[in-house]
Amino acid sequence: MTKQVLKISKYKTSVLQGKFEFIAGSQAVSIALEHPRERLLTRVLGATLVVLFALYLYFVSASILNVMARREALVQIDTINGNIGMLEQHYLDLTSAITPQEGAKLGLAPVASTQYVYRPGVIGVATMAHNAN
Repeated sequence: MTKQVLKISKYKTSVLQGKFEFIAGSQAVSIALEHPRERLLTRVLGATLVVLFALYLYFVSASILNVMARREALVQIDTINGNIGMLEQHYLDLTSAITPQEGAKLGLAPVASTQYVYRPGVIGVATMAHNAN
């Protein structure tokens, strides 16, 4: 009989496993009972946490990739600025070597007399004949 008592005492409820009765109106509400929407709310909460964690990982990785891309872009900008500086120096060296005598060798002649055309009025206005189809 002592063995049976030990087996039964193994299943004896603890003091903390009682049932709280809350009376709301005419119905008794118990914490020990599961609310009908509790499983749905648990699933929704779990799915929300998973989605928020995935969004967190996405935004952290996106920010890391943006920092890396910015650093690479700055390196490329420095390289291009260096190339532009060398090309400007080369251009200035070439333009300093051009003289009027170089132009004569190429067949260019200086302009002797310059004449400008002046049209009074508005330039670029198209006139249309009246009653034209």
